[in-house]
Amino acid sequence: MADGAPALDFLGVRRSLTGRTWRRRPADEATVREHQLRHGLSEPLARAIAARGIGAEGGGDFLNPTLKALFPDPSCFADMDLAARILVDAVESGRPTTVFADYDVDGASSAAQLVRWFRAMGRDLPVYVPDRILEGYGPSPAAFRKIKDSGADLVITVDCGAAAHDALHEAARIGLDVVVIDHHLMKGDPPPAAALVNPNRPDCASGQGHLAAAGVVFVLLAALNREARKRGLTPPDVMQWLDLAAMGAVCDVTSLTGFNRALAAQGLRVMSGWRNIGLKALLDVAKAQGPATSFHAGWILGPRINAGGRIGRADLGARLLSTEDPEEASALAQELDALNASRKEVERAVIDEAVAMIEQASNFDPEAPVIVVAGDGWHPGVVGIAAGRLRERYRKPVIVIGVDRPADIGKGSGRSQPGVNLGRAVQAAYDEGLLLAGGGHAMAAGLTVRPSGVPELRDFLADRLAGEMIDAAAQDAVEIDALLAPGGATRALYEDFQRLAPYGPGNPEPLFAVADARIERPIAMRGGHIRVTLVDSAGARLKAVAWRAGETEMGQRLLAGGGGVHVVGRLKPDDWQGREGVELEIEDVADPRKAVE
Repeated sequence: MADGAPALDFLGVRRSLTGRTWRRRPADEATVREHQLRHGLSEPLARAIAARGIGAEGGGDFLNPTLKALFPDPSCFADMDLAARILVDAVESGRPTTVFADYDVDGASSAAQLVRWFRAMGRDLPVYVPDRILEGYGPSPAAFRKIKDSGADLVITVDCGAAAHDALHEAARIGLDVVVIDHHLMKGDPPPAAALVNPNRPDCASGQGHLAAAGVVFVLLAALNREARKRGLTPPDVMQWLDLAAMGAVCDVTSLTGFNRALAAQGLRVMSGWRNIGLKALLDVAKAQGPATSFHAGWILGPRINAGGRIGRADLGARLLSTEDPEEASALAQELDALNASRKEVERAVIDEAVAMIEQASNFDPEAPVIVVAGDGWHPGVVGIAAGRLRERYRKPVIVIGVDRPADIGKGSGRSQPGVNLGRAVQAAYDEGLLLAGGGHAMAAGLTVRPSGVPELRDFLADRLAGEMIDAAAQDAVEIDALLAPGGATRALYEDFQRLAPYGPGNPEPLFAVADARIERPIAMRGGHIRVTLVDSAGARLKAVAWRAGETEMGQRLLAGGGGVHVVGRLKPDDWQGREGVELEIEDVADPRKAVE
C-alpha cells in the first residue's frame, strides 16, 4: 500500500451494523515519523496528527496553537479597518448604536463581545434579536425601521446581514448606517452597507473563511483596540472575552484548524476560569463542572443558549452572555435551562412522529436518496435538530418540515450527509419555483414551502441528489485512528490523545477500534442508551456506552450480548467516585459473521 493510502476493510469490515465500511485513517508514513522525532510522540498519536493533514512543519502550531503565532492581521479583512473607524467614531461621539444579532449561540456570543467592549469604553449597546417565528432569520426592512424609530443612527449586524439586500436598501433609504459583521457565503454584489466585514465575501483576502461570526468579531475587537489606541483612548483587554469567541467557533461547527483552532483552544482555557457569570450560571444550573472543553460548549452550554431562540425569547442568550448582574444571570440561566428541557420534549415528539411516518410500509423507501417529511404543528424551532437526529439514524439527507395549516406555510430545515450538497439542491428547488424561500450550505439548509408543494419538492430533490448519494454512500466510512485492546484503554492514553483537542470539523475526535470483544452486562437505559462491558480474550474489561441506540440494529446486537464483535468508539473520561478511568463511547459495531458481503 502506498503511503497515505487508506487501508480498506479495517478488520475486514465492509458493512457494519450501521451499514458502513471501516477504514484506517490514511497518513503519510514519512510525516508520521517526522512528528514522532520532532515532538517525542507515540506512534499512534503522531499518526493521528499526520492523518489530520498536519505536515511536518505544522506539528508545533497544532500541538500548541497560540494566538501570537496564528492571529491574522485585521487589516487583511476587507472593510475591517473601515468598520473599526466607524465604530470608534460612534464611541467617541456617543452616536446611538444597536447591535442586531442572530438568535443562535454564534449570534449571541458575537453580540455579547461587542456589548462588553462598548461597555468598557463607557457606552451602552442595546441588542436586537429577531423572533424566530414572527420575524425569521436576519435583518428585515421592518426590523430596521423599528430600530431607527427607537433612536439609533447606526446598526451593527452580527452573524447575519451579508445577504440582506432588501433590509440594507431600506436602511439606506431611512438614513440608518449599517456595519455588517458576518461569515456566511455570499453570491453576487454585496448589499449596500457602511462597511461589510465577511471573510467569505469574494474580495476578502484574509483566508479566514472558516471562522464563525464570533471569531470575526474577535478580530474586529483587535482592530477596534488598535484604532482606539491611535486616538489616545485606553481600550480594554479583549483576551478576557476569548471564551465567547470559542463558544461561537464550537457551537457553529466550524473547521477547527489554523487560527480558528487557536481561538477555540485558548478560548476554552479562558472559559475554564468561569469568569463570565452568565456561562458560570448556566454551568451551575446544568449541574456540570470541570475545566471547559468543546463538550461543555457544544453539548451543555450551547443547547441551553440556543433554546431561547428556538422556543423562547430570542434575546435571552445574548443577555445572559453580556450581563454583569449575578441575579440576572441566575434568572436567565434557569429560564434557559427550563426552555431547553421543553425543547427536548418538543423535539422528541417531532422525531417520534417523523419516524412513524417514514417507516410506514407505504412510505419507506430504503433506496431513496433523501428523506422529506412534514407534519402539522411541528415547531419550526426544533425541525433542524430533528433533521440532524434522523440523518444520523438513516444516514442520508433529511428535511423536516413543520406545517402551519391556517397560514398555509411549511417551514423546514435539512441536514445532509457528507458528500451531498443539500444547500445547493434546495437553492435549485427555489430557482425552479418550488419554494417560497430556501438556501443554505452543503451540510444544512432551510426552506419555506406551501404544504401542497411538499410531494413535488420531494421528487425534485430525490432526482437532484440521486447521483451525489451514490458517491456519498460509497464514501460513507468509519475512519479509525488506532486498534485498541481493552487493557490498553488507560487514562494515560486518553490524556495523551487529548493533545489533539479541541475537536470539530477538520480535526475529528479520534476513533479507536476494539477487535473480537465479548459483550457482557448489557443494560438498556432510559432514552434508548445502552451500557455494556467489553471483554477481550485475556479477560481485560472496558466499560462502554452507546447513546440513543436502543431501536437500531447496532443497539439490538449490543443488548443480545455474548459473541465476538468488533467495536469502534471514542475514549471518554470515567471519573465516577474518583476512579479516573476511561470508557468507550460507541460509534459503530460490526459482527464478524456479517462483516464481509
